[in-house]
Amino acid sequence: MKKIFLSLLLLVSFAFVHAQNNNGNRAESDVTVYEHDYIVKVGDVAPDFTLEMLDGTKFTLSEQRGKVVMLQFTAGWCGICRKEMPYIESDIWLKHKDNKDFVLVGIDREETKEAILPFIEKVGTTYPIAMDSNGDVFASYALRGAGITRNILIDRDGKIVMLTRKFEEAEFKVLVEKIDAMLE
Repeated sequence: MKKIFLSLLLLVSFAFVHAQNNNGNRAESDVTVYEHDYIVKVGDVAPDFTLEMLDGTKFTLSEQRGKVVMLQFTAGWCGICRKEMPYIESDIWLKHKDNKDFVLVGIDREETKEAILPFIEKVGTTYPIAMDSNGDVFASYALRGAGITRNILIDRDGKIVMLTRKFEEAEFKVLVEKIDAMLE
């Protein structure tokens, strides 16, 4: 009887810990993991979300249908992000920021507004930044602990057309060309 009780206690404890670790999200074992730890792939409808922007406004992805959207997951502690962001600024944002059919949003992962502001000022970023303070939006696109920088390019129908990881100049050039072509 004591062994049964201990086994039952252990089972309940395991279930509780598992539920706490997943915060109601799908267990990582329940998702298909693609290249670079993405859990979405090209052709998928981009998972919807609403985040607060640094200026206090709200950004909802599904409200952007009909536009070309680029999401860039970033953080101040990410050295690769610091290297990539000036290229996003000059080669994408400054080129298309006045195009009503284009939206670019940087999504800072798991940092406070107070940490983000000096980071973007130092890097010289002027494109809009949203705050994913608990990393839940990131976790709807890639494994929660996966690395950044990441760019997700979404077409006018809300479907993912390109996924990048890290900053490689050849791949970045393809991203820029795709955006240019989609906005012609």
